[in-house]
Amino acid sequence: MYIIALKMLLGDRAKYGGIIMGLSFASLLITQQLSIFEGLMARTYGFITDTGLADIWVMDAKVQFVDDIKPLQETHLFRVRGVDGVQWAVPLYKGLLKARLANGTFQTVNLIGLDDTSLIGGPPAMVAGQLADLRRSDGIIVDEVGAADKLVNILPDGRRVPLRVGDVVELNDHRAIVVGLCRVSRTFQSQPVVYTTYTRATTFAPKERKRLSFVLVKARAGQDVQVLSQRIQQFTGLAAYPRQAFADRTRQYFMENTGIPINFGIAVALGFIVGTAIAGQTFYNFTLDNLRHFGALKAMGTANGTLLRMIMLQALLVGSIGYGLGVGAAALFGYLLRDSELAFRMPWPLLVISAAAVMCICMGAALISMQKVMRLEPAIVFKG
Repeated sequence: MYIIALKMLLGDRAKYGGIIMGLSFASLLITQQLSIFEGLMARTYGFITDTGLADIWVMDAKVQFVDDIKPLQETHLFRVRGVDGVQWAVPLYKGLLKARLANGTFQTVNLIGLDDTSLIGGPPAMVAGQLADLRRSDGIIVDEVGAADKLVNILPDGRRVPLRVGDVVELNDHRAIVVGLCRVSRTFQSQPVVYTTYTRATTFAPKERKRLSFVLVKARAGQDVQVLSQRIQQFTGLAAYPRQAFADRTRQYFMENTGIPINFGIAVALGFIVGTAIAGQTFYNFTLDNLRHFGALKAMGTANGTLLRMIMLQALLVGSIGYGLGVGAAALFGYLLRDSELAFRMPWPLLVISAAAVMCICMGAALISMQKVMRLEPAIVFKG
């Protein structure tokens, strides 16, 4: 019977192709939009995940997300170091600064100041030079994407020359020499990232009474990170979050205070509705066209349960093929644009969500068709 069901499905090539196309389009749109949404959200906390050595981030209690900088007095660093269970605590500067290039153009950059002694909080991967080169006079490290794009030097003849090791830029009227290039996660605003030492960063930045952005903390071996975070909060009055908790807090802020979820949610819902309309209607018409075959099977004694399983098999087959084609097209889309500004990230839970959406479309279409078959009279096969 199942072979007969497949022959019925494949026999009408036009409707079979229409169902596949509808499900593929729905799967493509749902997967693509969810991947872009996930990639965009990952950029909001990319700096936190790049800073891998610290277990806990300490900051002002009013900070809502990683770019919501509310500077602290540097005396707080010593108070954090005095908390029981802290192995080490280092300062971190983070702020926006104007960079002036050799051709006179200006570009806003994310300036990161690392602890002068340990350089903890540095980029996850170096492309050129070494992290220790930051100790050289006026040294900075620039992310490779920013160096090749927004910090590029445009010559009078129109040629674009990427920023390279040895080039000189100005940061708030201070001379800075590029001593290395690094690879970091893209920022939410797609601004270049510049690393230097903490002392040099506070020299480059406008003068303020408070200059400390964050304190990065490493817990002692065997120390529970959550318990230590609470202890730091009680002892200093500051906010202290484990790294993942701070990343989740940053993501949640953008989820609740921007229109991003609504915009992408509409696109995903549109894909689901279009897929349901196209695939559901086509599959229902396919069932109507084959009612005489189902009637013949009923007249020969085939039970309703067997007929329903035949329809379910047809729905699962077209759903699997459509899902595979749609996800494959979405993955190809992301791969082809991997070097662009497009935010695209496709983790496995997203594929599960997409599969569930496609299966819901197929099951809905199958249920509508099943009702017609269940009420079918076997005598229909004998009618003209």
